[in-house]
Amino acid sequence: MHIENLRLTFSGSEKLMFKDISLSIEDGEKVLLLGPSGCGKSTLLQVLSGVIPHSIDVPMKADSIERPESFGYVFQDPDAQFCMPYVDEEIAFVLENNQIPRDEMREIIKDLLEKVNLSLTDSHTKISTLSGGMKQKLAIASALALHPHTLFLDEPTAMLDEESTKSVWETVKTTCKDKTLLIVEHKLSHVLEIIDRIILFDANGRVVADGPKAHILSNFKETLKIVGVWYPEAWNDYLSSHPPEKVAPSGKTNLKLENFKGYIQKEVKIHLQNAVSLKGEWIAITGKNGAGKSTLLHSLMKFIQTTGTYELYGSQVKGKNVPEECTFVFQNPEFQFVTNSVFDEVAYTYRRGKVDEGRVEEKVHALLKRFKLDPYKHHHPYHLSMGQKRRLSVAASLVRNKDILLLDEPTFGQDSQNTFTLLEMLQDYQKEGSTILMVTHDEKIITHFASRVWVIENGRLTQDFFNEIAGSKAI
Repeated sequence: MHIENLRLTFSGSEKLMFKDISLSIEDGEKVLLLGPSGCGKSTLLQVLSGVIPHSIDVPMKADSIERPESFGYVFQDPDAQFCMPYVDEEIAFVLENNQIPRDEMREIIKDLLEKVNLSLTDSHTKISTLSGGMKQKLAIASALALHPHTLFLDEPTAMLDEESTKSVWETVKTTCKDKTLLIVEHKLSHVLEIIDRIILFDANGRVVADGPKAHILSNFKETLKIVGVWYPEAWNDYLSSHPPEKVAPSGKTNLKLENFKGYIQKEVKIHLQNAVSLKGEWIAITGKNGAGKSTLLHSLMKFIQTTGTYELYGSQVKGKNVPEECTFVFQNPEFQFVTNSVFDEVAYTYRRGKVDEGRVEEKVHALLKRFKLDPYKHHHPYHLSMGQKRRLSVAASLVRNKDILLLDEPTFGQDSQNTFTLLEMLQDYQKEGSTILMVTHDEKIITHFASRVWVIENGRLTQDFFNEIAGSKAI
């Protein structure tokens, strides 16, 4: 695999994403593309695989390109690659294209689902009912079904719990020994065992280091820090220099649930017997993929039918309208975009509130600068990287200045610098009295930022405990 002097720019942008970049990947190499969110890693995968320009028409030029003849691709957003409505049909579609006899398919499908640890009562399950993490597992299983020589993996474990993350990388490790791997990933704890080479990019898409992983990690630590990507000691380095403050909640109950149920297609998917939150709390909602974490947030936003007691500040929440006290950040940021530019997306709520346009300009520019999105203010939200889309969705939601922030994995797809900036910003909101309910798999966030933890299993709240470590200076 080879590319020489690549130049590329997206529609509506005057900035080159790559300026005469050249790379060669040997057969059988396991390569990690590492760089800050928005530097072009996913775009480069799409160019090297041929998705750009064959499926996505993007102006580009290169002196020469050699692409693999046989490859599998796992997209950052798993919904982007599904062709069929049901789990078994999605994998069967791949097997049919490989001319696998029908009577052999059921066993192959079962084996692939087991390999990626996707546990389903019935494989003939609608993909639309799966959690984000379960969809990622299915996307990986579909790619493995191709038996490709080259595998392009674009953050394949971003939405997975720790157990599933470990399982997926173990599967990749054992099944792809003879394959060429090109991987984009922010979570490095398991992927470092697989890769043998790191190509490090800066924010402008320039290669600043390229070599064996041990060489890059030992000789370019300061560069990794400056660029703002994750590296093995990133969390410890951050916590030693920026210990999170301990924020005490006010003690006033603002959310109360009793015998609270959330339904999908008339089936109970979430059932909390008793749960309360206090004003100023940071509650981490954690649990395995498919446990019902996102469904709980959807229930609190009244996106789905609910029954039981649901009180905010002592008043029962009735009807189907979104509670005025809450704002929400979706797991998939594209679900909440309503305008055609990054600037307008953040300005939307201000304008609906009839804020003077001069003040809108001032407020929006300040937020975009804080979220490192100012250079992209005229871009369509869909043209951003996944990490940038996530930051935009959070910025647009925080504009609403609500008492209760419901956040569904707001740090997935983020580099270290943007993760820490977001967490500090959320802690500022917490200090001002906002209550944060955050779905997350990140144990560091749970340990050092959350003041309380809710563990969800099979749609039930099985553990509810206060976190004494959060905000302490001990690491």
